[in-house]
Amino acid sequence: MSGLSITGLHAAHGRTEILTGVELDVADGALACVLGPSGCGKSTLLRVIAGFHPATGGRVALGERLLDDGRQRLPAERRRIGYVPQDGALFPHLTVAGNIGFGLPRGRRSERVAELLALVGLDGLQGRHPHQLSGGQQQRVALARALATEPELLLLDEPFAALDAALRTELRAELAATLRRAGATAILVTHDQEEALSFADTIAVMRAGRIAQQASPQDLYHAPADAKVARLLGEANLVPAQLDGSKADTAFGSLPLTSDAGGARRGLVVLRPRQLRLTAEPAPGAVRALVRQSQFRGHEHRIELQPQGQDTLPTSLIAYADEPWPADEAFIRVHGQAHPVDEPGNPN
Repeated sequence: MSGLSITGLHAAHGRTEILTGVELDVADGALACVLGPSGCGKSTLLRVIAGFHPATGGRVALGERLLDDGRQRLPAERRRIGYVPQDGALFPHLTVAGNIGFGLPRGRRSERVAELLALVGLDGLQGRHPHQLSGGQQQRVALARALATEPELLLLDEPFAALDAALRTELRAELAATLRRAGATAILVTHDQEEALSFADTIAVMRAGRIAQQASPQDLYHAPADAKVARLLGEANLVPAQLDGSKADTAFGSLPLTSDAGGARRGLVVLRPRQLRLTAEPAPGAVRALVRQSQFRGHEHRIELQPQGQDTLPTSLIAYADEPWPADEAFIRVHGQAHPVDEPGNPN
């Protein structure tokens, strides 16, 4: 077995092109995520990989096997790919064991069903029907059924969308652990950045039918390719800067960069909210700001700030802090490295 490789993939619905040159690589045994807003082509990409939708060009391969190149197309039933849709799509008239074992050879069905029940934590529930299960249990059954035939690749199309927030977090962690125990290669499609960051080994950010950037969760968060990717991965302060080599001159003074920006030019740097530190007293490189709003979010306080006397800064900056800020005014300092990105519309 080896991973999934997609090069120059195009696909359309009628005369409307949806995928416009997708490039994606998923290593064997990796958990990948395709992250993007609604309408960017995520589900179409998954359906092309699964064999439910034809490619019009490019190449999709799983290991050494060609799945689709716009001319030759391997039927879905011969691809050895598992698929878990949003609603699980369980057979309502079959038990848990019947759903998991559907399509398996009779001789090994009971043994394989028992293995999978243990893997997904549903021991003892094999005789229940889908309507007797919770939403999370139904999704576990759908996962077990998809794993039953030992697919080379598992595709998950927003499988947590219908679940409440607490259950989504719990089931997401369980699913990732289950897939790692099974040694499965999987691709999760989602529009939820927290889901992507906590689940995947590699994330591919999709925008307008293309992959804008693929990298590890840490690299994507701290070193986004552009301002749109930065915002998709979480709140980001985009600060104008004069970039020159390994430093940026900003309203906060000279900041070290995460990567060399090349020759001198204007641009933007990304500062994540945790990089903004608040103090009560002025200091070199500190910017005075009014505290417009402070929200308690359980694990942290989100503080919205309005810089004063700095026309080059955005009208609003966001900082995260462990404690609420006790005053109406603060001085903002920057901690750590800034990451350079180009301004919207700037091709450099």
